[in-house]
Amino acid sequence: MDAVRSSLAIAAEETLDPVDWPEMAGIAHRVVDEAVAYLRDVRTRPAWRDMPADVRERFTEPLPREPQPLGEILRAVSENVMPYPMGNVHPRFWAWYMGSSNMTGALADFIAAIQGSNLGGGNHAAVPIERQVIDWCKEMVGFPAEASGLLVSGGSIANLVGLTVARNVKAGIDIREEGMAALARPLRFYGSDQIHSCHRKAVETLGLGNRALRRIASDAEFRIDLSALEAAIAQDRAAGLQPACIIANAGAVNTGAIDDLEALAALAANEDLWLHVDGCIGALLAIAPRGRRLVAGLHHADSLALDPHKWLHAPFDVGCCLVRDATAHRKTFATMPEYLQPAPRGLATGDWLHEFGLQTSRGFRALKVWMSLKEHGVEKFGRLIDQNIDQAQYLARLIEGEPRLRLMAKAPIDIVCFRYDPHDLDEAAVKALNVEIMLRLQENGTAVLSDTTLRGRHCLRAAICNHRTRYADIALLVDEILRLGSELERQIRASAR
Repeated sequence: MDAVRSSLAIAAEETLDPVDWPEMAGIAHRVVDEAVAYLRDVRTRPAWRDMPADVRERFTEPLPREPQPLGEILRAVSENVMPYPMGNVHPRFWAWYMGSSNMTGALADFIAAIQGSNLGGGNHAAVPIERQVIDWCKEMVGFPAEASGLLVSGGSIANLVGLTVARNVKAGIDIREEGMAALARPLRFYGSDQIHSCHRKAVETLGLGNRALRRIASDAEFRIDLSALEAAIAQDRAAGLQPACIIANAGAVNTGAIDDLEALAALAANEDLWLHVDGCIGALLAIAPRGRRLVAGLHHADSLALDPHKWLHAPFDVGCCLVRDATAHRKTFATMPEYLQPAPRGLATGDWLHEFGLQTSRGFRALKVWMSLKEHGVEKFGRLIDQNIDQAQYLARLIEGEPRLRLMAKAPIDIVCFRYDPHDLDEAAVKALNVEIMLRLQENGTAVLSDTTLRGRHCLRAAICNHRTRYADIALLVDEILRLGSELERQIRASAR
């Protein structure tokens, strides 16, 4: 060995570890102090601000070739990154459906990154923590203890995992070996016209094609029409197709509408169909003291997607897919290559979580959920859910009490669709006016809303999934919409003279 070493011209060995650990500790402490101040003072900053062109230009620099002082890099982050966030941690961010993060979850992400574990599996502490978080998710939504689950990046992948298991179970063949071409009859999946766009991506990714996903008309409250669904299933059977899966909404993305889960579970059982529930918005209503009644029947699902980065406010990203039949879940994804063989002792004796999903390399997402639940307790998160629903109902009442505003749909949970509505303007003009209101709210830093279209009518959309929101924030929103709307309406009428 010495002869081998002496025969080699060994270059100086390098590492990415700091040369000066005390200096690194000082820098790290400053970062944490700034992070605490950032969240502490979030209400004093705009809800959103556009990045100036000169700041944006700083992110076009060429690839760094030589080292730079870490202090300077962090100063650039403080000056050029932190002032221009998406904004979902702000109390008046109500666009799309985000969740608003929390300090403990952020610390957990830092700790998880320091430990650096790969959650593909193995015998190490991160694996039982993920298992425990999955068990807690099962308990929260009423799934049986023997069900399986997996933490993933978010709702799109959680839904993909559940629908993949559904496809493989209902295919009637070994689809992993034989492929889609071996199907005797094309499969059909069903969901309302209000399902999230990720389901189209899922059926396309699964090789079924967009036509395999039948969009069933929704009723006046944006829930799937059960009679239309039954008719579609019968029609497809008569045409020689194979109905396979119903996708139910537990919180539709547009309005928060919740399908009749009990009735869909009964229908799925009668028709021998898989019931997948997209609960990324509303499944966690199951932990809310008053809201849980809205998702009665959730526990009947064969698979369920939910998002801890929404109403559990974990920092992005973490989603979860639960599957009632653990054996079917594992059979859908498991492989055991020679380089991942289990061993009688040591690191390779643990659970192999990669056997339940698509990824072998997986981050330690569970820690931020685990730490936050232990710090606050699930009952507090349930109360926060009810609080958001109450705030949404308050917004709806303010809208209904103001003649210039119109509520565009019932608000069963925490999503409110409405618009500033001059009744004598055509639809195109009303849309242009409301889009301008939305953009000015954002550009002024007042609040962040999104917009959508319901039954051909444009509207603003406030999704109040935010533990920092206060009733005063909602009152401010309405006042600003009325002010901006009146100003813009006057301009429209003046230009029409």
